[in-house]
Amino acid sequence: MAKKSVASLQTGSKRLSKAIKMVKSPKTGAYTFVEAIMDPSKVNDFLNKK
Repeated sequence: MAKKSVASLQTGSKRLSKAIKMVKSPKTGAYTFVEAIMDPSKVNDFLNKK
């Protein structure tokens, strides 16, 4: 399944990256995962944003 997902992101004229960030909930202290598909140049901004 993961191979199909990665392969479909790189088809066509655009190159996209999938970024996954772990975020801690202020209420419970549990961690959740935030996923986003974006242009590779914007990945560092996404990961550095709180």
